[in-house]
Amino acid sequence: MPAEEADPEAPDPQEVEDKAVSLLARREHSRSELQRKLRQRQYPESLIAETLELLEQRGYLDNQRFAEAFIRERIARGQGPLRITADLRQRGVDDGTIRLLLEAAEVDWLEQAAAVRERRFGDAPPAGRVEWGRQGRFLAGRGFSAEHVRRVLGDSWRDQ
Repeated sequence: MPAEEADPEAPDPQEVEDKAVSLLARREHSRSELQRKLRQRQYPESLIAETLELLEQRGYLDNQRFAEAFIRERIARGQGPLRITADLRQRGVDDGTIRLLLEAAEVDWLEQAAAVRERRFGDAPPAGRVEWGRQGRFLAGRGFSAEHVRRVLGDSWRDQ
């Protein structure tokens, strides 16, 4: 058997590229997300690395563009900066890029937290300590800091 003969079981590099482009056509992906999805399909690491490099060179794959779209979408959903940061880290976006893009988004996080609380719980302030805690946990789960929670909910439960 000649050394040049290809393994009949090995995937064609074009197949890996086509799959990657197909995934990118549906939505933006980070490099690590796309790499993970291609690994799940059990493509060889060398083909995955080559494909990702090629897609980056062509401009099809861009972590910054992915992060910008991700941040816009998550802000529209009413998520806070802590949750967005954690989700982007999980997807392989570096902290420097995350910080710059969150600042560039120019969101008033306090206003965002207040709007999210109002949509969920209405205009009235929390009636009592238990309700304050419930609303605070909700906002924290959405990715707002303890400072955001305190400022949005205030000390209304103490007046009861």
